[in-house]
Amino acid sequence: MPDTLPVPIADDLICPDADGIALLASRERATHRLCFPARPEDDTRYDRVLLPRTGRLWSWTVQRFRPKSPPYAGPEAFEPYAVGYVELDGALIVEGRLVDVAFDDLAIGMAMRVVPLPFPLADGTVRTSFGFAPDGSAGI
Repeated sequence: MPDTLPVPIADDLICPDADGIALLASRERATHRLCFPARPEDDTRYDRVLLPRTGRLWSWTVQRFRPKSPPYAGPEAFEPYAVGYVELDGALIVEGRLVDVAFDDLAIGMAMRVVPLPFPLADGTVRTSFGFAPDGSAGI
């Protein structure tokens, strides 16, 4: 376990804890509709909730070419990466990077879990975002 918790890339996105991270969402009080990322904490129309840390891969694709700059600010030496939608258990579908899995091993319905991802800023500071990795504790 790290000595300090990671610093989130943005407010109202993730909640770091000793077990990793959880995604922050808001539940609208009037309709009970979930919203991700969370609305500002001072917005009294919503209650803050943590989303489930596990789910199933709903859809995915591989980004095989360097996106246009700007807004892309990644390295010039581009490496393809997978992006997917994960249906979090009993909650909603969230888009994120897919990590720690070969492209050929990705499959609709694959068990996934939320994981922290380092996100380097232009000034060299590293913040924490999120992604999804296969959940080895669950079967397909």
